[in-house]
This record gives sequence, structure tokens and C-alpha cells, in this order.
Amino acid sequence: MDKKAGSLAAVLCFICWFGASSLAAKLGFTLAWKVVLAAQLICWTGQFIGHGVFEKRAPALLDNLLQAFLMAPFFVLLEILQTVFGYEPYPGFHVKVKGRVEDDIKEWREKKQK
Repeated sequence: MDKKAGSLAAVLCFICWFGASSLAAKLGFTLAWKVVLAAQLICWTGQFIGHGVFEKRAPALLDNLLQAFLMAPFFVLLEILQTVFGYEPYPGFHVKVKGRVEDDIKEWREKKQK
């Protein structure tokens, strides 16, 4: 990851940590834990339902844990930065990634039809 996007990711992680610490301080550890657990269950359920209904495939979590927990959030961050601000870590990045994604989708559809 490049310095700009990586720095933004670090700031976002700090904000999340600060928010979680504030939540735990205000609600107490026991209640904060229950709130976080409920949020995780709702979000993960939504993730599996969304993938099953809209993508008709399993989430990356089932393929590769490292990719699901470390790489996917950075990919989503870069995708948001590109969509909203037209950001690219280097010239041609978006076109290159889009081409690879389209190739992977084509390959996946061909395998699915067999």
C-alpha cells in the first residue's frame, strides 16, 4: 500500500480504537462487549446473506483468512478513494485492477458453467 492510503488507513484504525475505548468506558466492559458482539453477529450475517443472494458465491473469508481480514479492508479503502476522489496509488492502477477483476470474473463464470 502506498503512503497516502496507508496513512489514511492508520488514522481510521486509530479512530476506531478511540471510539471502541470510549464506548467501553461509557458502557462498561460487560455491556460494551455485548454491543460489539451483537454488531459483529449482525454484520457477519449480512455479509454471508449478501454474498449468497447477490454474488451467489461464498465470501473470501472461506477462501483465505489473511485476505479476508487484512487485505480486503485495504482493497475496499482504495476502491472508495478511487470512486469518490479518483485516487490511484500510481497511474493506471485502476485500469489494471479492473482488468484483472474482469478476467477473474470471466474465469469464474466459465468454471461455474462447466
